[in-house]
Amino acid sequence: MPPKEPPRRPVPGPARPTRPRPAAGRPAGPAPRRAPRPPARPKARTIRLGSPKPRLRLVSLGLTLVMLVFVVRLLQVQAVDASAYAAKAQKHRYQEFTLSADRGEITDRAGIALAASVDAYDITADPKLFTPEDSKVRDAPEQAAALLAPLLGKDPAELVKKLRTPKSRYTLLARKQTPQVWKQIKDLKKVYERKASPAEGGNGVSVLGGILSEPSTKRVYPNGELAAGILGYVNAEGRGAGGLESMLDQELAGTDGKIRFAQSGGRRVPTAGSQGTPAVPGSDIELTIDRDIQWAAQQAITDQVRKSKADRGYVIVQNTRTGEVLAMANAPGFDPNDLSAANSAAMGNAALQDAYEPGSTSKVMSMAAVLEEGVATPDTHVVVPNRLHRGDRLFKDDIDHPTWHLTLNGVLAKSSNIGTILATGQLGATQPEANRVLHSYLRKFGIGSPTGLGYPGETSGILAKPQDWSTSQQYTIPFGQGLSVNAMQAASVFSTIANKGVRIEPTLVRGLKGPDGRFTPAPAPRQTRVVSEKTAGTVARMLESVVGDEEGTGTKARIPGYRVAGKTGTANRVDPELGRYKGYTASFAGFAPADDPQITVYCAIQNPTKGSYFGGQICGPIYKKVMEFALKTLHVAPTGSQPARMPVTFKPSE
Repeated sequence: MPPKEPPRRPVPGPARPTRPRPAAGRPAGPAPRRAPRPPARPKARTIRLGSPKPRLRLVSLGLTLVMLVFVVRLLQVQAVDASAYAAKAQKHRYQEFTLSADRGEITDRAGIALAASVDAYDITADPKLFTPEDSKVRDAPEQAAALLAPLLGKDPAELVKKLRTPKSRYTLLARKQTPQVWKQIKDLKKVYERKASPAEGGNGVSVLGGILSEPSTKRVYPNGELAAGILGYVNAEGRGAGGLESMLDQELAGTDGKIRFAQSGGRRVPTAGSQGTPAVPGSDIELTIDRDIQWAAQQAITDQVRKSKADRGYVIVQNTRTGEVLAMANAPGFDPNDLSAANSAAMGNAALQDAYEPGSTSKVMSMAAVLEEGVATPDTHVVVPNRLHRGDRLFKDDIDHPTWHLTLNGVLAKSSNIGTILATGQLGATQPEANRVLHSYLRKFGIGSPTGLGYPGETSGILAKPQDWSTSQQYTIPFGQGLSVNAMQAASVFSTIANKGVRIEPTLVRGLKGPDGRFTPAPAPRQTRVVSEKTAGTVARMLESVVGDEEGTGTKARIPGYRVAGKTGTANRVDPELGRYKGYTASFAGFAPADDPQITVYCAIQNPTKGSYFGGQICGPIYKKVMEFALKTLHVAPTGSQPARMPVTFKPSE
């Protein structure tokens, strides 16, 4: 049976308003008026927001694209072009510099420095640090140049040009500056760094912040002009450019090293370390030169060249037994420390580079040939007329004289041109044959050949083949005209006679001392027998007559206590500018002690224009002064014996 539904309750309706009942005793009247209802408010409009999903998608797409660009760029930098970018970074981060090798010293035979290297600095700059962006100054190059120019001795405009080098992180402002100059620059940099500091109201950037330095060396010559003609000089790059500096540049220069280090803002990063190869210093060169003898020779020739108002002059001092050159002096000279003030004509070594006709000093070779060939002896009579006609010329001696009756020794003592022509004419049955014989001896004495020194710019002189001698040359060459020599060749002739007829090639270098301190002697010079010991001894005694006999032309070369052998020379000089004879070459050559020869001295003066031009008058005293000094310096004992007097003249009746 279905359950019974509960009884439904009536649903109450809205309560009806009850009208107020009238008060008791008040009459009933009309009902009171209702107050008006306020107007109904309009319903608030609901604003619906759009869906955020499209905007989110757009932002996500943008971010994705940006990230994609970064990823692609990252892949390019780190994967595709990684090595190229690494190399570029290395290039800008790391700097590589050359470490200059210390140039070897050049010393005299006692180890006294004639050329040395001292600490110096190459002043450099980073042009990028002088741009307006980095320096915060529009005219930074001009300001820096104005400050540096007085210290570096440079034109400010030149420095400005270098400091404005575009797209460069390196420029060289000045080479080989002294430590004092770099200290002045550093002090100046400190001043401007303080001015640029924010505490002083600056912008924090110094106008000299980009000025840097590199350690280097500078070549110096402690003795100034002394031996400058031998030593030569170096160029702005520190390479040999003249003399022994050029000749031995490979040995002196050493091997440069390299250093590589990180830098930032023009400064080295000390914590980044460095890599490199150390420099290997050059070898020291020990010369045969004696500094004191070189000084005496240079003083003597310089004074005489000035007194004679000559073009130039040279003195050579040689050890007759070893061939070592003890001095080679030139006047005028130059100071290799200040090449800007040097006369270019004086910057070579004229003693080896000038070719000139030697004059009567060459007669020594003619006499040696005559004696060696056995066609005459020192006592052979030679009748010397005032004039001698040969070929197309009329020959004479330096003075007019009556017919002389001379011995062969007298021909040399009085330096007779005519007597020499007559004597050498006996070397062959015909004049062409005599020419060939004389030529062979001149060649053996070293004429027309290099001296063996290997010096840059050295002349070999001029000696034509005998078949090419002109009509006049075949008679002038015996007394020293028509051939040419340098001063070293002329000195070597006398050293050969002094060394008992053996020619030793001259040497300037005793040896090299390498970076390890080991000394390596120079190779022994070549020796050549020119004439016999007997002939050389005879010629030496004949040369004593030139100095010791009152009839001789070399009396001004006498040295008290020593026997001296020597020969004067006065030759017509070919002017190199005019190409014809003008002026004279005065000379004197000899050795001492004559009985035990140890030292040869040769002197020549070109174109003396004041006072005497005879070799015995102006070169004889130089020979004496230099020889005396050399004998004392080398402690050569005085001669104990007197020379055997050889006759100079003979009586016609004999």
